[in-house]
Amino acid sequence: MHLLRLTKPDGRALILYARQPLSSNLDAPSPNPTPLNPNSHLRWHPLRGEWVAYAGQRQHRTFLPPPEYNPLAPSRDPDNPTEVPEGPWDVAVFENLFPTLTPLAHDPPHTIVETRPGKGACEVVVFTQDATASLGALPLWHLELLLEVWAQRYEELGARDDVQYVFPFENRGVEVGVTLHHPHGQIYAYPFVPPIAMRELAGQRAYFDAHGRGLLEDHLRAEERDGSQRFLYTGDHVIALVPACARYPYEVWIAPRRGAPSLVDLTRDERADFARALKTVLLKYDGLWRRPFPYIMVFHQAPTDGQAHPEAHVHIEFYPPYRMPNRLKFLAGSETGAGVFTADTVPDDKAAELRAVEVSLA
Repeated sequence: MHLLRLTKPDGRALILYARQPLSSNLDAPSPNPTPLNPNSHLRWHPLRGEWVAYAGQRQHRTFLPPPEYNPLAPSRDPDNPTEVPEGPWDVAVFENLFPTLTPLAHDPPHTIVETRPGKGACEVVVFTQDATASLGALPLWHLELLLEVWAQRYEELGARDDVQYVFPFENRGVEVGVTLHHPHGQIYAYPFVPPIAMRELAGQRAYFDAHGRGLLEDHLRAEERDGSQRFLYTGDHVIALVPACARYPYEVWIAPRRGAPSLVDLTRDERADFARALKTVLLKYDGLWRRPFPYIMVFHQAPTDGQAHPEAHVHIEFYPPYRMPNRLKFLAGSETGAGVFTADTVPDDKAAELRAVEVSLA
């Protein structure tokens, strides 16, 4: 993997990645020509025991741009610059123009609850220059490169003093609120370990301390002993499955068999197998109803808080939206207010539907 670091006119960083070396003559365009000074802050929620981020500048972020303007497409018109340049790059990463978290955060307001500057980082990951593609349509070599990019960003962002958890994700489809359809994801680098990750890690730590083994590693073995009927992909190094405990219809996990803490810890063979599992799941999603399948894709991996995390097991979780007419259910009071999910479908049935979708990785 080769990368080129550039700086936009407004001071934001742009990193271009490719399989081949990139010319240093590439420019770094920006829709915004002037330096930015974003500011955000955190407030402590005493009843939930968690931080809430406040970023008023996001009220002015891009929403439903006109069809003729794609801010993630290579810039061709100097009078209407976009976020990425023309050139032979494969993946681009840049700092979000309207970040929730920023290293520039300062002077949080004083109020009746504890506050902190909203330190951290928010980055946009442009998966490809092709605006008509999708993550699942990319060739395997491109997915392997993208996994390398995610690993490199985890390592670099996680080394910062103001970052304790690096969280790559993708929102896909209007059903989850997406208004810009160029294939892309984001990375949030939090100054704390987020509540869901913290809860998962606590369970994994308790299991590791009691058994000396990883919880997810043992769960994958149990799923395999149960007959693998919920497996969508079975590789030498990686498994994709609808877990027996799925809360969402068509929820899928992708995880290495070995309890690697983060993407950085995957071997080349594991990363290649991970790419095959990822492409298999995405093609099955899109083939299920023969239409682009909406989802939220998130990475869970070890915190970067300076502590050892032998319990952590990197994996992807896919959450299809509940709100999809005639297919899924609404996420309502019990789920949203109490955090107790009522599944109207059985994981085995949804796994059988996805297993039946024939895909080709060629």
